[in-house]
Amino acid sequence: MRLHRLELSAFGPYPGREEVDFDALGMDGLFLLHGETGAGKTTVLDAVAFALFGRVPGARDEAKRLRCDYSAEDTPTEVVLDFSLQGHRLRITRSPEYVRAKKSGGGETTQRAKASLTWLSDAPPGHASEGVTRIDEVARTVQRLLGMSAEQFFQVVLLPQGDFARFLRADTAEREKLLERLFSTERFRQVEVWFMEHRQEAGRKLKERQGRARLLAERVAQATGTEFSEDAENASWLDALNASCVAAVEHATEGERVAKLAQQRADAELARRRERADRVRRLRVATAELSTVDEKRAERQQWAQSLASARKAIPVREAATVLRRAEAELNQAKAAADRAAAVAGDQDSPVEELRSRADANRELAGKLAELAGEAEQQHRDRLRLTHLDTALEISRRQVKELSEIVDGLPERITASRSAAEQARSAADRLDVLGAQQDQLRSLLRDAAELPAAVASHDRAASAFRAAVDEHQDARELLLDLRQRRLRGIAAELADGLTEGEPCPVCGGAEHPAPASPTPDRVTDEDERRAESVEQQALRRRDAANEAVREAERRVAALRERLDGRSAEELKQLSAEVDAQHRTANAAAAAVKTHTTELADLESRLDRARRELAEAERSVASNTAEQAGLSAMVERRAARLDEARGDYPDVSTRRTKLLESAAALVTLVEARTAVADCAERVDGQREAVLSAVAAAGFDHLDAALDAALSDADCERVERLIREQDRKEAAARAVLAEPELADLDPAEHVDVGEAEEQAETAGRAAALALGELNAAQARLDEVSRLGRELRSAWSALAPMEAAYNELNALTDVVNGRGQNTRKMSLRSYVLAARLEEVAVAATTRLQRMSQGRYSFVHSDAAGARGTRGGLGLDVLDGYSGRTRSAKTLSGGESFLASLALALGLADVVAAETGGALLDTLFVDEGFGTLDADTLDLVMDTLDELRAGGRVVGLVSHVEELRQRIPTRLRVRKAQDTTGSSLEVVTG
Repeated sequence: MRLHRLELSAFGPYPGREEVDFDALGMDGLFLLHGETGAGKTTVLDAVAFALFGRVPGARDEAKRLRCDYSAEDTPTEVVLDFSLQGHRLRITRSPEYVRAKKSGGGETTQRAKASLTWLSDAPPGHASEGVTRIDEVARTVQRLLGMSAEQFFQVVLLPQGDFARFLRADTAEREKLLERLFSTERFRQVEVWFMEHRQEAGRKLKERQGRARLLAERVAQATGTEFSEDAENASWLDALNASCVAAVEHATEGERVAKLAQQRADAELARRRERADRVRRLRVATAELSTVDEKRAERQQWAQSLASARKAIPVREAATVLRRAEAELNQAKAAADRAAAVAGDQDSPVEELRSRADANRELAGKLAELAGEAEQQHRDRLRLTHLDTALEISRRQVKELSEIVDGLPERITASRSAAEQARSAADRLDVLGAQQDQLRSLLRDAAELPAAVASHDRAASAFRAAVDEHQDARELLLDLRQRRLRGIAAELADGLTEGEPCPVCGGAEHPAPASPTPDRVTDEDERRAESVEQQALRRRDAANEAVREAERRVAALRERLDGRSAEELKQLSAEVDAQHRTANAAAAAVKTHTTELADLESRLDRARRELAEAERSVASNTAEQAGLSAMVERRAARLDEARGDYPDVSTRRTKLLESAAALVTLVEARTAVADCAERVDGQREAVLSAVAAAGFDHLDAALDAALSDADCERVERLIREQDRKEAAARAVLAEPELADLDPAEHVDVGEAEEQAETAGRAAALALGELNAAQARLDEVSRLGRELRSAWSALAPMEAAYNELNALTDVVNGRGQNTRKMSLRSYVLAARLEEVAVAATTRLQRMSQGRYSFVHSDAAGARGTRGGLGLDVLDGYSGRTRSAKTLSGGESFLASLALALGLADVVAAETGGALLDTLFVDEGFGTLDADTLDLVMDTLDELRAGGRVVGLVSHVEELRQRIPTRLRVRKAQDTTGSSLEVVTG
């Protein structure tokens, strides 16, 4: 993949539209991206990542703020990227989601994210020629063409040295996280999870089966009443329990048979005694009952005579009752007639005259009914006229007051709106002025720090020159010692010769003229001591070089930020901005007050206008209603005065007429009722006398004394029937043949037989219960035994299968028999890391002049921790393996760069993705001395082979001198954002 052109609009710190021509930058295959800290160098790389994947690398993606705060409201935020991929040229335009001002009206709205992909050449097979406009389809198309995920692209194309420096020094767990993001190991993780889940499921099923088998064994022990023991849980234990249950059933069967025979004999004797005792009781009861009946025979005859007299008096009692009711009704009718006459005011008029007067009154009341309704309406209309007068007075007063308010508010609203706009404008400038204050304070601190930074740089340069001299002297001494040792190596070999032993050089057994040591002989110890001194001097030189580079970067950064301005100029500018900020802050403090006042005035004006219109409508409506209602009331008053007569109003006169008619009708009805009741009383008196004579009584009082109530008659009849029944029942019992040979005084002992029968029954029931319990135990043990044997048979193969799965799962997850403690996923990652180490070693040896190479280790860690991801360096000078943490700053940069390039090669090969023709290498060059920087630049030159373009991101001044083509990021000092500038030559 090769980048051609990048356009930024209101993106990150860039407020306007910026364009980067990568074709022009990459003419030499190498360009430098530089600028002061915070200017937006990384944002250029973020824009490339955002165009391709809709996100930016690392933690910056979590902020979700990609729009420039300094851009104009009408400037859209978008990124346009032209690039070539797999022989096709395409363009991606992408915009993030951000908040912007509404185009019409006030407030803000959310601008939705957008993306489009356009083919600038012929579309590849399987892709729409018109391009793609959906965000998800753009993402799928890019990933399918690139052949790698966003994380892999960020790591392969954007090589952040700081991440790889941490990767060098990381432990196994941290390395594993990065490698998992780069290499597709999800399927191996799924295999590990599959094994763990299946082991867990198999273990759960096995434990469930074991639990069921144990529960069955416990139930067998519980059924037999024995104590459960896991040691006895086997087939012989089950057979012994079953045999004991069979013996218990046989013993209980014999006991139940003996107890049942004894119960039968006791029950037969009890039945015989109970039958004889019952016959004696019946004979004794019948004899006593017959004696009682004979004693009450005379009383029974009196009951019969009284009942006969009462039955003859029943017709007389009923006729007398009817007479008393008729007399009571006559008295009530007379009293009602007297009350009706008093109400009607007439005691003597005939009934027909009374009826005629009542009819005349009702007829006149009917004529007045309609006028009574008009009278009620007349009263309501007069009340309405009174209310209308009051409402009109109130409405006219409201119209006057509201008109004054509506005329005076517009002028006040205009003044308040002007004040609010001025305060809001001042508030809008506060953020800009505050940012200017912060920047100027930072620049003042930079101006104060610059002299100390320059002095520190001078001291570091002097120290570096001294360290270089010291290291050079130590290196020359080491080389001199090595040369002298080589010259005296013959004498050193001669010291090890023994007469008769072969020479290690020529193989001869004779040594005629062995070399003698010279006075200035150099030993191996001397050379090792000089080498140690040289290495210490080299480390001091590297540390001094790093200090010089750091001081250079510090001074360059301070001067670039100050941009030639002195401390006095900055102080004067800061004072001006502070004054402007105080003025704007004072004005902005009143924004809320003015805004609230304006909203209140506008609300009051709207409310007053609505109330004024409503009051005017009320005045017009009430005036029209008052005129029409007054005319109608005057016309109705004449008719009502004529109809009321001498009464206060028509309703009162009509009510009096209706009351008089009702009283006359009530009097007529009462007098008619009195005549009817008197006639019924005379007829009933004659009926009572006839009933007394027919019943055979001398007079009415004698008949009423003989009469009994219905309840008394029923009671006497019941007593007579009860005596007759008792006599008949007693004589029937005495006549039975089976009682003829019995004596009523005989005593039959039943209690002894009952005790014996009860004892025998309890014994038989207990024996039957023991038999049933023993049989139930035998049945339960037999049933549970069959289930238990079946459970044991099914459990054995499950235990064997689980043990095999458990051991295999431990191996896959780096435990158990896995001696390297490497999981399957770690094993795959270790293989990938080994490939990365091999690829990175090629470049690291070239950049370190053959001194260093990477060494991968798959050994387990300390205290049994997982292994497989160990990464150390082999020092060719000492021949020993060292931890990457012992490398100096410059050496760490070389190792990080080699590791990043090697990882890029392996990931590209792993994913089968497109060839990457554009690479970006991030910071870290400031840790290198001049010689090492030459080696790194040679390595980067090799990356340019085949037309590849490499972009370096760095602050180092020397790189600006080495690389003529540069993309500079300029940061404005007035907080208006950054801009891009292409520098060539």
